[in-house]
Amino acid sequence: QVQLVESGGGLVQAGGSLRLSCAVSGSIFSIDAMGWYRQAPGTQRELVAAVTRGGSTSYADSVKGRFTISANISKRTVYLQMNSLKPEDTAVYYCNVASSRASYSYWGQGTQVTVSS
Repeated sequence: QVQLVESGGGLVQAGGSLRLSCAVSGSIFSIDAMGWYRQAPGTQRELVAAVTRGGSTSYADSVKGRFTISANISKRTVYLQMNSLKPEDTAVYYCNVASSRASYSYWGQGTQVTVSS
């Protein structure tokens, strides 16, 4: 059974920083990408940042220059360093691991990030 365990969420003031971590356990192989998504109340889940097996990264326009994703695909861990946080970053953040070759996409249970103004 594949499990994604996230940590690092919490309450922070605007302008502060948080670092999210995600570790994948269980039988999983051929990871193509790992990433972070978020969902605020009343909105759809959106991509925040992702990193591919080859090291390419992508970011939502709203977080470029403030967030940095890093991962060790072989160790099945992914991190999201979030700086200069804004109240609009408040959401539940979800870790994702996916493979187009093996046709899977797994999600973590989510970690709450709340940024106060």
